[in-house]
Amino acid sequence: MRIAVVDLGTNTTRLLVADVVDGRVEEVIRRNTVTRLGEKVDSGGELIEPAMQRVFEAVAGYREAIDELQAERTVAVATSAVRDASNGDYFQDQLRERFDIEARIISGDEEARLTFAGATSERSPDGDPLLVLDIGGGSTEFVVGIPGEEPGFHVSTQAGSVRQTERHIDSDPPDPSEVEELAADVRGIIEAQAPADVRSGVRDGVAVAGTPTSLAAIDQRLDPYDSAKVHGYRLELEACEQILGMLAALPEPERRKVIGLHPDRAPTIVAGAVILVESMRAFGLDSIEVGEHDILYGMALSAAR
Repeated sequence: MRIAVVDLGTNTTRLLVADVVDGRVEEVIRRNTVTRLGEKVDSGGELIEPAMQRVFEAVAGYREAIDELQAERTVAVATSAVRDASNGDYFQDQLRERFDIEARIISGDEEARLTFAGATSERSPDGDPLLVLDIGGGSTEFVVGIPGEEPGFHVSTQAGSVRQTERHIDSDPPDPSEVEELAADVRGIIEAQAPADVRSGVRDGVAVAGTPTSLAAIDQRLDPYDSAKVHGYRLELEACEQILGMLAALPEPERRKVIGLHPDRAPTIVAGAVILVESMRAFGLDSIEVGEHDILYGMALSAAR
């Protein structure tokens, strides 16, 4: 079955069109557009008009691609920003009326479950508990489980890169005190919401979404971006700490020029890198695998079933 999946994230609007064959996701096309739908949602409580318009422009192109590729089914999910916004219903109505796309707002728990399914879809159904870390713009999901089974632990937290940037970063480049305050906030969130026994039981992890894929590209100095070299790449904690230090020392115009980093991710990548580093430290991981198979794959598998 050919499935189209649209992910209306807090920072990025994404499209996957894939053929699902015998429980495998065979990618046809994949597109990512940084739209920052969650801009000012944390402080204002609603989706602002310019942010929604950026999403509508991206989805217009996605709708054309979906029709050209003759997807048999189209599914769309909205996550943290739309969950938190008072005008999320209006945003859903506009997507339905303009593009005939029915966007479903999913809970943080369902987001975690679908992400785990996608991130572990290629793994053998056994082994030690595995952390799947999904760093989004509005939330970060921590999911622990054994591949092939329902995850034994999952939590959706407010440690998102857009949210944390708006809460803590006022200077450009960020003042070291701002970065430390951000890191302390993230540490507190993880320690409060991921119990110590869960964290200590993890032996390995997979990190998905734009922050880890960007750091993997930066670490390898990829220009242009090469998903084949990013998916499955292992990021060392020490390398992440060094990249964070480099990014935090640069003003945004200079961050936009960093090899391996998409320019549109420059405004929030420092917060994202802090979340990645603090998560690896909290779970005792010296390295983490980077994965490109995330909630898009999980949604495709679910839709095909």
